[in-house]
Amino acid sequence: MKLLFTLCLLTLTVAAKAQVKITGKVLDNKNKPLAGISIVLKDTYDGATTDSAGNFSFSTTEKGEQVLEATASGYRPYEQKININASTITVTVILKELVTELKAVVISTGSFEASDKKKGAVLTDIDIVTTPSANGDVTSAFKSLPGAQQVGESEGLFVRGGTATESKIFIDGTQVNNFFYSGTPGIAQRGRFNPFLFKGTVFSTGGYSALYGQALSSALILESKDLPEKSEADLGISVVGIGGGLQHLAKDKKSSWGFSANYTNLILAFNVIKQKQDYFKIPVVVDGDVNFRFKTKGGGIIKLYSYFSKTNVGNRTNDIDSAGMKNAFTLQNVNQYHNISWKQPLKNKWKINTGISYSTNKDDLGNELQNANNVKQIITTPAFYAFKNFSLSTNADFLQNRIVLEKKLNGLSAIRFGTELSHSNEKSAYTLYDGTKFSETVKETMIAGFGESDIYITNSLAAKVGVRAEHSQLLNKWNAAPRASLAYQISKYSSAGFAYGIFYQNPERKYLPTGTLLNFSQAAHYILQYQLLTGVQTLRMELFYKKYDDLYKTGYNSNGREVAANNNGSGYAKGFEVFWRDKKSIKSVDYWISYSYLDTKRDFLNFPSLTQPSFAARHTAAFVFKKFFLPWKTQFNLSYNFATGRPYYRIAYDNNQNKNVFTDKGTTINYNSCSFSVNYLPTIGRKDTKNFAVWVLGINNVLGQNQVYTYNYSSDGTRKEAVTPPSKRFVFIGCFLSFGTDRTQDAINNNL
Repeated sequence: MKLLFTLCLLTLTVAAKAQVKITGKVLDNKNKPLAGISIVLKDTYDGATTDSAGNFSFSTTEKGEQVLEATASGYRPYEQKININASTITVTVILKELVTELKAVVISTGSFEASDKKKGAVLTDIDIVTTPSANGDVTSAFKSLPGAQQVGESEGLFVRGGTATESKIFIDGTQVNNFFYSGTPGIAQRGRFNPFLFKGTVFSTGGYSALYGQALSSALILESKDLPEKSEADLGISVVGIGGGLQHLAKDKKSSWGFSANYTNLILAFNVIKQKQDYFKIPVVVDGDVNFRFKTKGGGIIKLYSYFSKTNVGNRTNDIDSAGMKNAFTLQNVNQYHNISWKQPLKNKWKINTGISYSTNKDDLGNELQNANNVKQIITTPAFYAFKNFSLSTNADFLQNRIVLEKKLNGLSAIRFGTELSHSNEKSAYTLYDGTKFSETVKETMIAGFGESDIYITNSLAAKVGVRAEHSQLLNKWNAAPRASLAYQISKYSSAGFAYGIFYQNPERKYLPTGTLLNFSQAAHYILQYQLLTGVQTLRMELFYKKYDDLYKTGYNSNGREVAANNNGSGYAKGFEVFWRDKKSIKSVDYWISYSYLDTKRDFLNFPSLTQPSFAARHTAAFVFKKFFLPWKTQFNLSYNFATGRPYYRIAYDNNQNKNVFTDKGTTINYNSCSFSVNYLPTIGRKDTKNFAVWVLGINNVLGQNQVYTYNYSSDGTRKEAVTPPSKRFVFIGCFLSFGTDRTQDAINNNL
């Protein structure tokens, strides 16, 4: 027995001497100790867990080359080869944070995102359609955000000192020409497309991605919806018309088709609400669309969308050059837009995203100078009166094809590159008062190549770096535009960002063709951002600076038409913007406040010198307030938009000085507009029928505040006339029915 005890003791002693002690410390990439990290020798039971100081220690009997393994939630797996040939081994383990979508910083400098699902979204789709001043229009909703101007006499987005043509709009990656309805002079038109068509919206006020181009100021990027959740139908009846649609989902839920049709006639609204213009042809719009969506093998999707609209309108306004005379303006428009897109995951983490779009737009415009009895008058002395009788027909085709390849790297990092080809053919035919005709054609083919990378170094530090190159056949020029954005997460909810980019653009169509050799106009963007985003509160602050070079200056051709003459223009825009949204402080209330300060001057077109353009106000602000009463299923919405007065000018050629000069200038009154809406969402019939309605009452400029957008001048400059809204206020009443899907809860959840 004594011998057996001695042998056991000897065996334990030998085993103890054979063990090796492994110690060390586990740190993150910021050299902070990590507690609770599991450390083991791979394929053994030997290991330990770090203490509160990140230290660990364990013993092993293994020998030779082994693999030390560390694992922790939120960090990349760690492996290190060690050679066990000593009594004690000390190791320092540094774990790199695993980049995940839930924790990673969002690169959002210079852009606002509207989506129900994506992290970092500032607005939801419901927000867009329940903002009272927007009237259900996508672009109008973004005028309540910093950066956009309150321009009411012309359609489009005027962003950070840029014209409306410097903001481009894209659907599923391809550019949309004629996004807005064709308009009549002095009246801004709304967008053609229903906001419920889109599942995601990015409004970039500057520094946008290298995937897009030909926009000096901003890009509005719209992504259409995929398959519907289930089959559904809708019907809408309002004071401006009637419309409805159907979406059918296949039984296997792998495909769907749908359509919608709308008839708009403003006769009822204009009979109740007096308009400044005398409409002898009440605005009538007929439009509709069809869509097909198919899931492909491997998780891809193909989407086809086609849109058609026809517009007819005519009105009379007093002629500014005479007493008792009128200008009778008519417009007929036919527009088509077609888009096919395909997204498909490929092997080895590759993805393809391609699309093709084709659109046509035909405008037939006419103007007659009429007397008090609405009879056409042809007056040749003074000569300018004769040219008030004319007709103009324009026909434009636009085709764009685009392919983007993307590969996912570690975590959220990715690279993407692609190419784009676009072709436009625009024709115009002008007929003068005496039957003289002349026509013009402008063709452009542009090719572009681009590359971009998302680089996530850690969850707290990310960059987006890209470059875009374009060739214009019209200008016979190449350009190369670098873009870069950086985002750093300061704390769990706050981040800082920087964006830089060069952006190029061709001259506007209305200043073409020209016999002069031109170059691209150019803008450089510099943006600094701070953002606090908690989910219930959002604070965004941005400083920006834009430098314009090679802006187009205009002259006159042999037909007396203003055309682009050279690239001698320049300018700048700088400012500060704040956006605050709060869903927390007041129970059941959601509100946001935005403010923009803009200092901008330009020397472009026919400007005599560097001057603040007439579409730019120095200060703009908006307040949007929403309260949902859950027991009543009713939401009350209020918005207030403000802008300081905008400059206005009369520019004329001075023969003595041999140049353009300002013959008059001033500043309009401040812009103020308060709008109100109420939405009531009852369920129709039994609750299990999934049918519901939305009753809407909306009043724009409910207080009837005076608004002056700018001034028009008579030909000799002796008279000027304020450009004002067509009516003091507008009232909208409508009922929208949905059959098959009850979206009441969606509306409630998005507004609590």
